[in-house]
Amino acid sequence: MKSGLFLFLALLVVVSILYYMNNLKETHSSEDNAADWRREFQGEVILSHKNNSSGGSKVHSTSINAVNPTSISAVNPTVSHMFRGFCSFKPHSSKGALEENLLLDSISWPVTPTLPSPFDLNKTSDPAHSTFTILPGRKGGQWYTGDQLEVVVRMHDFHGLPKKSGGDVLLARLHNPTLGAGVAGQVEDHLNGSYSVVFSLLWEGSAQIEVILVHPSEAVTVLRRLTREQPDRVYFKSLFRAGKISETTNCNVCLHPTKKPVCNYTDLHTGDPWFCYKPKKLSCDARISHSRGGFKKNLKIKNELFQRGVNMKVLIPASGPAYVTVLPKKKDQPQIKSTIVKSGPSGYYYQGAWRALGGTKVNQFNTSTSITQCLKGKMVHLYGDSTIRQWFQHLNNALPDLKEFDLHSAKQIGPFEAQDHPNNILLTYRCHGPPIRFANVPTSELRYVANELDHVVGGPNIIVVIGVWSHFSTFPIEVYIWRLQSIRRAVQRLLSRAPGTLVVIRTANPKALTLYEALVNSDWYSLQRDRVLRAVFKGLNVHLVDAWEMVIAHHLPHSLHPQPPIIKNMIDVVLSCICPWNHG
Repeated sequence: MKSGLFLFLALLVVVSILYYMNNLKETHSSEDNAADWRREFQGEVILSHKNNSSGGSKVHSTSINAVNPTSISAVNPTVSHMFRGFCSFKPHSSKGALEENLLLDSISWPVTPTLPSPFDLNKTSDPAHSTFTILPGRKGGQWYTGDQLEVVVRMHDFHGLPKKSGGDVLLARLHNPTLGAGVAGQVEDHLNGSYSVVFSLLWEGSAQIEVILVHPSEAVTVLRRLTREQPDRVYFKSLFRAGKISETTNCNVCLHPTKKPVCNYTDLHTGDPWFCYKPKKLSCDARISHSRGGFKKNLKIKNELFQRGVNMKVLIPASGPAYVTVLPKKKDQPQIKSTIVKSGPSGYYYQGAWRALGGTKVNQFNTSTSITQCLKGKMVHLYGDSTIRQWFQHLNNALPDLKEFDLHSAKQIGPFEAQDHPNNILLTYRCHGPPIRFANVPTSELRYVANELDHVVGGPNIIVVIGVWSHFSTFPIEVYIWRLQSIRRAVQRLLSRAPGTLVVIRTANPKALTLYEALVNSDWYSLQRDRVLRAVFKGLNVHLVDAWEMVIAHHLPHSLHPQPPIIKNMIDVVLSCICPWNHG
């Protein structure tokens, strides 16, 4: 009897092992089995049993529960790999689909012209032939603080003919270099070749107008096509090693369908997708590092649409005066308000200092002593890309008593940690998970922000700062939406268990553009992600640092990594949230 039971159990174990081994086969992707890809990902997520960073095995599940007590159910996106439009995604739930549609509607861009064949640059938007004009205000042409100034922009092509459609990318600011004053303008597209720009008049004295053509509408047509057809134009690599054998393969959010086996590193908790082609000799678990691979050069684009000094980041001239003189507000003087825009700027510069127009008053922390007093007894955790790493470096340099602990991390990658023991200050930085265009990141350091937040205890002495945007520019916007949604859920869990935690979100910012940068990190891409980020975190108890407006309004040139005076103002915003009573 016992021997029969033993044989039955042994047979059951063998059958289970054979079934399990059969399900450990690597996933293949090819044109022939694209339908299998779609079926495989419908209601099923392929994940690793080893950890969040390595994969290759299947888990048949539509609901993934985290190891921590918080249950994360039905949040993983369903990845649909199709031969045409191979990087297509759709939300897993109807609730997620509804929010995604609302977000996509909120960032919808006007229809832009198709590019004719043969292509004629002369029929595209030309900043040199375009103009802006200040619209008259009250009688006598007088302007007072509190008024809103309206400017109309009329776009023309290189022949001087007026454009009949919208979709051009414009940025604008009002400034006074002598006063160190500046404010971003709000642009409204009338879809007929004309645009309105509205400025709030916030200081007395001269106020000069600048309107910049970032991209003609025809360039937006190209950028849209690139995202749709070549979202993998920036590619990544991973190194696999076991003993003396090492191999390198390409990786990405989406991989072109081939007959090569694929390693699936989709994160177990967040559902964020990531794939690598499997090495020929090694297993998926042998992956040891991640790095940027390169940029595909064979893109079929019209380079003429991305020329610095011609039609990319070029000033549009005024048809008349380019400035107004702003007088002190008179008592009982009615203000001129535009009906074009419903909201105003988030803040402005005056004497080089950022002044918020809502929320917490921004104080100046001009000495290391004032910063130290504010951060005393605090733990500040920074998560994100290199624009957040900048903040770590700024604080590390500004505080002489803050000593960086050598974690033997690469200079550009991290993680980093600095401590001020006498004042009980801890400052940390960690980069976000893939996609990230850093070089040679150990897989053990590829951490998703949402997962990191789930390990933060939280509390009134904990500050969490998040900046995730720049490395998502080449992918479909849905990839970025899902990343922000997973971070938002983690922030909600953090604030639920520790309501006193301060959470700060850094927005995107415009940058200097070359042809390469335009195709990878165009301001048009960044603007869309900036709008999505604001919408995703709207209504949540978080503080936004409006890097977008802080860069546009400043007199310094646009840069992916803003110059020190701008960073100093951003840090002042954060410190003012931590210590609103401190006047520096």
